[in-house]
Amino acid sequence: MNDEGEHTTKKKNNVLPIYGNDCMNLNPLILTNIQSSNYFKVTLFQLKTYHEVIDEIYYQVKHLEPWERGSRKTSGNSGMCGSVRGVGSGGIVSSAFCLLYKLYTLKLTRKQLNGLIKHTDSPYIRALGFMYIRFTQPPSDLYDWYEEFLQDEEEIDVKAGGGNTMKIGQMCRQFLIKLDWFSTLFPRIPVPIQKSIEQKLNEYDRKHGTQTIKPTQRYSGASSSDERVRDRPYKEYREERRRSKSPAYKEYRDERKRSPIHKEFRSKSPYDSKNYKRSGSREKHSKKSYRDRSKVKDYDRRDRKREYEYEDAKFSRRY
Repeated sequence: MNDEGEHTTKKKNNVLPIYGNDCMNLNPLILTNIQSSNYFKVTLFQLKTYHEVIDEIYYQVKHLEPWERGSRKTSGNSGMCGSVRGVGSGGIVSSAFCLLYKLYTLKLTRKQLNGLIKHTDSPYIRALGFMYIRFTQPPSDLYDWYEEFLQDEEEIDVKAGGGNTMKIGQMCRQFLIKLDWFSTLFPRIPVPIQKSIEQKLNEYDRKHGTQTIKPTQRYSGASSSDERVRDRPYKEYREERRRSKSPAYKEYRDERKRSPIHKEFRSKSPYDSKNYKRSGSREKHSKKSYRDRSKVKDYDRRDRKREYEYEDAKFSRRY
């Protein structure tokens, strides 16, 4: 009796629960394109075993986007049919998502899923395993699945056509804190579970000395790969970006670069102030000095205009 009870318990533990709907929680448009594609209906239909699908992933998957590069055009869509959620416009669905859905049809066991995420032949085999976890497993179990791999250093290029390389650990962290992946949505995580995941991530980062991505610094999916944590305040950065686009500032900056350090720094603009003080050293380059010089030019322009008006009025009174 005891042996049979232990045997049944192991079998139950090896069975993975499926969270959400019966369509793997995929975007309906992506799911429709997968089921209607020749690759899924013909090629993948012939694959019957778990190991055959792994071999197909090894040879066919080169990125993790839902659509092949250049196959999806969304420029003419607007409103609810825009490119944000992938509704109303499709393309050639990628082999990665076709194989991901094929894995779902096989009803993977816990042992098979562990074999996927710890596979040594290709990072894309592991990546599809992590993505399978994100789409199908209960939100309360996500952190337990990903915790072991948060510092994984293996690199993978997730963008179609290349150009967006990240580490497996970074990808797992993104799966925990974001909802969007290349304009397709993951299953939503309830707010209490999301807060619990963030607390666990903070504790993990404090324990291992890694950097925590704050909720205000999250970026939407991997479609924008320039996520940076700035050392300067945002107000100062915004002011610098605004002024850097000004033609007057560019002219001032170029002139400043041309001016040698040992010579006097003085603009050759015709609007220079007459009371501009000469100095033997180059003027200190700062935003304040630039603003002051701009004000001086404005004052000179105003004074010159008043002089002209005064001379005209004087001449008109005389004649």
